[in-house]
Amino acid sequence: MDLKLDRSVAVVTGASKGIGLAVTRTLLAEGARVVAVSRSRTADLDALSGPDLLHVTADLMDPEAPARVVAEAVRAFGGVDVLVNNAGGVPAGVTMPRPSFLDASDAEWQAVFEFNLFLAVRAIRAVLPVMLEAGGGSIVNVSSGNARQPSPMNADYGAAKAGMNNLTKVLSEEFAPKGVRVNTVSPGPVRTAWWTDEGGAADTIAAMADSDRDTVMDTLAPQMMSLSTGRLADPQEIADAVALLASPRSASTTGAEFAVDSGYLKGL
Repeated sequence: MDLKLDRSVAVVTGASKGIGLAVTRTLLAEGARVVAVSRSRTADLDALSGPDLLHVTADLMDPEAPARVVAEAVRAFGGVDVLVNNAGGVPAGVTMPRPSFLDASDAEWQAVFEFNLFLAVRAIRAVLPVMLEAGGGSIVNVSSGNARQPSPMNADYGAAKAGMNNLTKVLSEEFAPKGVRVNTVSPGPVRTAWWTDEGGAADTIAAMADSDRDTVMDTLAPQMMSLSTGRLADPQEIADAVALLASPRSASTTGAEFAVDSGYLKGL
């Protein structure tokens, strides 16, 4: 199916690995020009180099960085049609997973909210004037199943992502009449560095369960999280949903949340 993204301009945050890298690769394959934003380059991102890819090095924890990124996108490609707020997860200096609400300090809560909510707020604030002037656009916020599945584990992260879901609805209500669609994709557990890196979630859970990393990802985590498919998702599966929502093919979809979570969410 042609997603009608040819020559559109997309800004993707957290683009150097995992879901962001898969989104970048997918949008390029659909003919989009992509501004890939990350704190550093990776070999996998470099492998996508070409005239339609611009890498912008930025630490989005800097409140001024999102505006600079949008200005660079406009300078390089003439505008922004799509914003994918993918950057998030574990900020520098914070360790996850944490099994209890009591394990996180005020400073950690603040860092998690900065990284998982306020980055998106600032990026949206920077891009909206560009989209409105052009007559429309699409914003896709990458949230989490934990936004709607409360858990004592990583309570601050779940609360920040719940704020992301609420923000999506608010923005859609205000800006859909002006041509800007805003939607959310909520992954469950995905095979990204958050799980697979040394010292990451799989290692932490393996230490608690007297197991090993591979067993956690292949068996224990799907069982613990009651994943209907019996497996963690692949980043490409998240990227496919993001690309569809970014596309004009989803012209009547706004304010929606798409769960791509291996059956993690059980409620209505």
